[in-house]
Amino acid sequence: MTTAMGVPTPERNRAWGRVPEELSARVPAEQRGPGLDRDSVRLLVSRGTEVSHHEFVELPRQLRAGDLLVVNTSTTLAAAVDGRIGHARVVVHFSTRGDDGRWAVELRDPDGRGTTRARAGGPAGTEFRLPGAVRLVLEEPLASWSPRLWWARVSDTDVLGLLRRHGRPIRYSYTQRDQPLSVYQTVFALPSADGAGSAEMPSAARPFTARMVAELVSRGVQFAPITLHTGVASAEAHEPPYPERYEVPEASARLINAAKAGGGRIIAVGTTAVRAVESATGPDGVVRAAKGWTDLVVTPERGVRVVDGLLTGLHEPEASHLLMLEAIAGGAAIDRSYDEALRGLYLWHEFGDVHLILPSETPHSEHCSSNCW
Repeated sequence: MTTAMGVPTPERNRAWGRVPEELSARVPAEQRGPGLDRDSVRLLVSRGTEVSHHEFVELPRQLRAGDLLVVNTSTTLAAAVDGRIGHARVVVHFSTRGDDGRWAVELRDPDGRGTTRARAGGPAGTEFRLPGAVRLVLEEPLASWSPRLWWARVSDTDVLGLLRRHGRPIRYSYTQRDQPLSVYQTVFALPSADGAGSAEMPSAARPFTARMVAELVSRGVQFAPITLHTGVASAEAHEPPYPERYEVPEASARLINAAKAGGGRIIAVGTTAVRAVESATGPDGVVRAAKGWTDLVVTPERGVRVVDGLLTGLHEPEASHLLMLEAIAGGAAIDRSYDEALRGLYLWHEFGDVHLILPSETPHSEHCSSNCW
């Protein structure tokens, strides 16, 4: 794979408009006060256009025995590295490793506040100096319709070692300060055999704690692990997600199919989990073991084949991920949910609050059998 597949998806005018800056989560939940943990965030629950407000610790009571959560096990890399072009400073965000050894990178300018701002990539042949006398040379844009990400050659083939020695987590200007890499790892993160990982945290799973996982298991909720190594996000443009590496193991495919056949709901934890499991789902709705690259863009026109619900963060109005949310719940439901999130002063971004999208259905208590909880 050498270039991004697909084209930009059309944007839609969203009734709920701009997100105020003060609703950006500036620090992780556990740093906002004594006695708080990762699960000390709010939970917006929507079933169609019906919306209710909860704390994340109430998640087990929103699910039921037989439901299955698809979780992403990708670890987060220290993907931001300082460099120079001539005498000017630059920050390189390492996004995705290609099959040919090149890396997709995003170039950023330091903003003087410890974070960065967007910088145009290119031209081809531009060379950057990285720590340890490493050289990075731009070769071609990742996608013809966007100059933001470029394929680049790195003189040191051990880029993951470079990131371990000199990298730090990618951080954006809405956050208050740098955080250790451990803050960006979810409870589900597992080291991969080749050391690969995500440029940015699969953040929908961040509020989960070991205690929460244990409670869900005790209530009969199942977990199916998948892996999708996500690249850098974009707040600057209406861009679809770029191709990303993923794997749906055979055991997880069997779990998902069995849960579906038994009447359980398949709920993805994060848009990355939706992309992975839908990439492994055939037109017949059966999930099969799969791995490699996915260029799938889930839109309302494409729809979903196996996912019934989604636990996700709150997205900016220009984010292409909102098309995926509309594919699952419908545009009216998402507009209604985001109106409520803005009115309720929910917090956005990776340290913020979360949104649980469930299918509209008869209340559980009206069709519960003797084994319900």
